[in-house]
Amino acid sequence: MSEWTKVKAADGHELSVYVASPAGEPIGALVLIQEIFGVNAYIRGVADGFARDGFLVIAPALFDRVERGVELKYDGEDSKRGFELMYKLDLDKALLDVAAAYELANKVDRGIGVIGYCFGGLMSWLTATRGETVKMQPSCCVAYYPGGIGKFAAEEPSCPVMLHIGADDEHIGKDQIEGVRRAHPEVEIYLYKGAGHGFSCDARGSYNPQSAAVARERTLTFLKTHVA
Repeated sequence: MSEWTKVKAADGHELSVYVASPAGEPIGALVLIQEIFGVNAYIRGVADGFARDGFLVIAPALFDRVERGVELKYDGEDSKRGFELMYKLDLDKALLDVAAAYELANKVDRGIGVIGYCFGGLMSWLTATRGETVKMQPSCCVAYYPGGIGKFAAEEPSCPVMLHIGADDEHIGKDQIEGVRRAHPEVEIYLYKGAGHGFSCDARGSYNPQSAAVARERTLTFLKTHVA
């Protein structure tokens, strides 16, 4: 079952969250963080998929801070608008919204994982490194193609982290990947040959079904190890 509801961040901001519930008792909870395209059909589908795997999934609408009801496609003017909205968003305020979703997920008496894609991947990394400052202590974090992670590579994660990055990702250079590796050899980093940015999203032209399937299987094993 899936539904929209509202949560309130620590600073009083109210935002929408998409909640996907499993058929039975949850094996754990996930906070799922959006790309720059909002909590669109793809992100809702990802949430529903993890719910079918047994997780309670909470996907916060982070762009509610700057514009409510954002749901964009992956090309043309929508892509441009997504970047514009992202640049207007304060990352520390966005982390408060992740924390509000985390608080809702915390009603499950199990572990809580955080997973994000693209911009959400970066936010997942920042949840791992800064979450304790806003009362989050996730069991683990997973980041798919987290653009800009190199700027924050020196920050120390407080939980196990897994990264999925296409070997041909034009947004994440080898210097960023090596920066994370040097600072945190314990972080699991997987590179996917022949895959570009957004390779896991079946709504993008860069979709790589083989790499997406492998990454999802690794992610599911990681989540069940640390969350379930």
